[in-house]
Amino acid sequence: MRENIRRLARRGSAFGGRREGAAAVEFALVAPLFILLLAGMLSYGGYLWTAHTVQQLANDAARAAIAGLDDPERLALAREAVSETAPNLGPFDPLRTRVTATRDGQTFTVRVVYDAGNSAFWAMEGIVPMPQREVARTATIRLGGF
Repeated sequence: MRENIRRLARRGSAFGGRREGAAAVEFALVAPLFILLLAGMLSYGGYLWTAHTVQQLANDAARAAIAGLDDPERLALAREAVSETAPNLGPFDPLRTRVTATRDGQTFTVRVVYDAGNSAFWAMEGIVPMPQREVARTATIRLGGF
């Protein structure tokens, strides 16, 4: 009996004796999760960058709109500001951007909607759950005096 135990101890157990393929098995188990996490970080980083840029476009459009004398002129100034600024922001396409405006009493709200459907950040949409492809942000200015 003791001899059998010694022989097993020298040879090693069935699971702990040989380690040649352990790294490959561990990599095969961990790599898909790691790749999924990496894809999620890149995709959501791109979404947050896009959302921030659209908010900046809305802010710039609202600042430009304040110079208008009436609502149609304010809307035209806001659209012009977006069409001039968007091409300088990297992959933003001004043709995929919609600018609308509403007036509520003494406030004028500019809404910028960007269709990011052609963006590379949404390429992993089938694997990583992503937000909507249309990113919409608003900026409001106050009209008149204090």
